[in-house]
Amino acid sequence: MSGAKPPRLALIGAGKMGRALAAVAAERGWPVVATIVRDGNDRGGGITRESLGGADVAVEFSVAAAAADNILAAVRAAVPVVSGTTGWDADRARVSREVIEARGALFWAPNFSIGVNLLWQLAERAGRLVGRLQGFDTHIVEVHHSAKKDAPSGTAIELARRVAGGLGHEVPITSVRTGSVPGTHELIFDAPFEQLTLAHVARDRRVFAEGALTAAGWLIGRRGVFTMRDLLDMESTTS
Repeated sequence: MSGAKPPRLALIGAGKMGRALAAVAAERGWPVVATIVRDGNDRGGGITRESLGGADVAVEFSVAAAAADNILAAVRAAVPVVSGTTGWDADRARVSREVIEARGALFWAPNFSIGVNLLWQLAERAGRLVGRLQGFDTHIVEVHHSAKKDAPSGTAIELARRVAGGLGHEVPITSVRTGSVPGTHELIFDAPFEQLTLAHVARDRRVFAEGALTAAGWLIGRRGVFTMRDLLDMESTTS
C-alpha cells in the first residue's frame, strides 16, 4: 500500500482482541475511526455508516450471540467486515447468503494465524495417511485462557473437521481453559509404542491481530465471502 492513504478502521468489540487490533493498527498508521462495544444483547443495534465513522473496513471480534447481527449491520452500512468471532456456525450459511445478496463483503476465519492455517493443511494430509493404517488413535487437545467462552474453540473444530475427512471418522476434542494462554492446539496420533504430535502454540494475541488486519486491507474493494484460504491462495489438499 506504498503511497496509498491508510485505510480507516472500525473495531466492533473492545475486548482483548480489540485492544490488540488497536495497537497493531496504530503501528501501521491505520486510523481507528470508531470502536463499538457489542455484546449478546445488542444484536447489531446502533451499527450504522455514521457510527462506523465512515470506515473503509470493520473488524469484528465480539461474542457468538452478537456476531451474525453485527456482521450484517456493517454490511448493510456498506462497510466490508472481517470477523474473527467463533461459535456462530449455525448462522454462517444464512449470513453468507445475505452478504452475497447485499453485494457486500465478509472475510471470516476461526483463526487468523498463518501457522494455524498451515496446521490445518498438514492435518488434512496427515488424516489421509493415518487413515490407511491400523493401530493409531487420534485426539485433539486445545488450551485457551480462562475467559474464553466457547469450548471447543473454533480452531479446534476446524482442525477436527480437516483431519476427520481423511480418517473417515470424527475426532474427539479435549478443551482446557486456564490462566492467560492465548491458544495452543495439539493434534495427537497415538499408537501402542509411538506417538506423533502436530502442534501450534500462539505466544501472543498479536499474531491474530496481524492476520486480521492483513485480511482487512485485502478485503477492501472486494465483494463476496472469503476465508484465509482465499487470502493465502492455498490449494485444497483434498483435491
